[in-house]
Amino acid sequence: MSEIGIPGARIRSFVERIEHLDGELAELNEQKKEVFAEAKGEGFDVKILKEIIKLRKQDQDERDEHETLLDTYLRAMDAAESESAAKTPERKAA
Repeated sequence: MSEIGIPGARIRSFVERIEHLDGELAELNEQKKEVFAEAKGEGFDVKILKEIIKLRKQDQDERDEHETLLDTYLRAMDAAESESAAKTPERKAA
């Protein structure tokens, strides 16, 4: 009954390789945290560094599209706030 037609040694090989890679990923993530901590210790804003990394991963077209949408949304929001303020009568101070 030990022979079930599944290559157990091959499965074990895949599992062990994946476990090894998971260990390497954990180590790399720890190193990344250390670099961010070092940057923060020198006064750099970690959120901004992460944003730069994200932007560098995008191609120029993606980046341009993102900036255009962001600008469009911000202008639309500002316009809505201006309209709302214009419709609201100012209160007189007592």
